[in-house]
Amino acid sequence: MLSVLIWLPIIGAAIIGLLPNTIIPKNKIRLVSLTLSFLVLLWNGFILLKFDLKTPGMQFQEYLPWNEGLGLSYQLGVDGLSILMLVLNSFLTWIAIYSSSQNTERPRLFHSMILLVSGGVAGAFLAENLLLFFLFYELELIPFYLLISIWGGEKRAYAGMKFLIYTAVSGALILATFLGIVWLSGSPSFAMDGIFTQNLSAGMQLLLLVGIILGFGIKIPLIPFHTWLPDAYVEASAPITILLGGVLAKLGTYGLLRFGLGLFPQAWNVVAPTLATWGAITAIYGSVIAIAQKDIKRMVAYSSIGHMGYILLAAASSTDLALVGAVAQMFSHGIILAILFHLVGIVEAKVGTRELDKLNGLMSPIRGLPLISALLVLGGMASAGIPGLTGFIAEFIVFQGSFTSFPIPTLLCVASSGLTAVYFVILLNRTCFGRLNNDLGYYPRVIWDEKIPALILASLIIFLGVQPTWLVRWSETTTTAMIAAIPEKTVISQVALK
Repeated sequence: MLSVLIWLPIIGAAIIGLLPNTIIPKNKIRLVSLTLSFLVLLWNGFILLKFDLKTPGMQFQEYLPWNEGLGLSYQLGVDGLSILMLVLNSFLTWIAIYSSSQNTERPRLFHSMILLVSGGVAGAFLAENLLLFFLFYELELIPFYLLISIWGGEKRAYAGMKFLIYTAVSGALILATFLGIVWLSGSPSFAMDGIFTQNLSAGMQLLLLVGIILGFGIKIPLIPFHTWLPDAYVEASAPITILLGGVLAKLGTYGLLRFGLGLFPQAWNVVAPTLATWGAITAIYGSVIAIAQKDIKRMVAYSSIGHMGYILLAAASSTDLALVGAVAQMFSHGIILAILFHLVGIVEAKVGTRELDKLNGLMSPIRGLPLISALLVLGGMASAGIPGLTGFIAEFIVFQGSFTSFPIPTLLCVASSGLTAVYFVILLNRTCFGRLNNDLGYYPRVIWDEKIPALILASLIIFLGVQPTWLVRWSETTTTAMIAAIPEKTVISQVALK
C-alpha cells in the first residue's frame, strides 16, 4: 500500500519527462501531472481511512532486502508521527500543480521535477531504514534546485545555489551521524528496529544527537542556519514556495522527532533546555525580522521561521500534549503557509508588485481584489493564532504542553505569537485597506482556477479550527508511546555529567 505513494509520482515523473510530444502533448502535461497527484492524494485518503488510531507502532509495513552487506533494506511503515505528513505532502503537491500556470515554460521538466519531489518526500516519511531515509531525503535536492534556479525570480541562480549548498551540508551531517550510530552501536543493519543506541556511552549519544540536531536544524531552518530560506522562498515561484515551506521544512522537524527524540531519548533530556531556548530565540527573531520587511513574500517567509520555533519548543518539552501539538503545528503551518504564498502570488501577478509601499486598497469591491483580500485576511488571522482557525488550536496545544517544562521559553513563544499579529496587521492594513489610486484603473479579474486552491485551503483551515479532533487524533497514541520511552530527566542528567 505504501509503495504507491512513492513510486506512482516517481514513475509519473519519468513518463512525463521521457515520453515525446507525440504521446503526451505539451498542452496536456499539466493535466497528466494533476491527475497523477490527485490519484496519490486519493490513495493517501484510503490509507488514512484504514489507519488504526489505537496502534502506536508502524502500520502497513513493507520489507524487501536490498543489500544485506550494507545493511540497506527497502523497509516502509507509517505511524501517528508520519501519517499527517504524508497527507500534507500529497495534498500540497496537488495544490502546487493546480496553482501552476498553464503557460509554464518547459512544462515537461517542471512537472516531472514536482512529481519527483513528491515521491522522494513520501519515501523519507515512510522509510524505516536510516540509509533508505537518507536516499529519499537527498532525492529532492536536485529537483528543488532546478525548480528554483530555472523558474524563479531575478536572483534565482543565487537562491538556487545557496539552497543547494545548505541542503548538501545538511545531508552530509545526517549521513555522517547515521553511519556513526550504526558503526559505534554495533547494530547489524541500518534498520531502525535493530538499532540500540543504549549501547553507546552518554557522551557519544550526546555527540551523535548534536549531529542530528544540526543536520535537521539546517532544513527546518533554525537560527542561524536560516539564511537560505528567505532567498529561496522569495525567488521561487508561488507553487514551488508552497512546497518549500509547506512540505520540505517539515522533513527537518519530522527528522528531529523521529531520529533525535526517537533514537536518543536518554540524551534528549540533556539538550532539551538548550533546544527550548533555541526554539524561543528562533520564534522571536523570525517575528521581529518579519515586522521590518517591505516585501510581503519575504515577510511571510520570515514568519515561517518564527513558527518553526514553536515546533522545536514542543519537541524539547517532550510531554504528551506538547508532541501532539508539534505534529498539529507541522500540519497547520503547512496549509497556512500554502494559502498565504498562493495569495501573494496572485497579488503579484495581478498588481505587478509585492512592495508594501506600493500596495493599497485591494479590498475595493469594484476595482480591487476583494475575495483575494478577504482570504488573505483569513490566512493572516490563522497564522496569528486567532481562535476558531487551525493555527490557534495547534499553537495552544504546544504552549499548554510546554509551559510546565519550560515556562520562560514558552512565554517568549507566546510573545512571538503576539508579534505575528503585529506584522500581519501591518501587511493587511497596507495591502487590503485604504483607497486605490485612481490612476491605476481596474486590476485584472481573478479567474476561478486561481481561486479554487485558496478556497480549498481556507475551508480546511476553518474546518480543522472548528473540529480540532480531526487534527490531533492521528498522533496521540504514537506520541504517548514515544514519551513513555524517555527516562526521568534527573537520572539522565546525572549520567551525562559523569
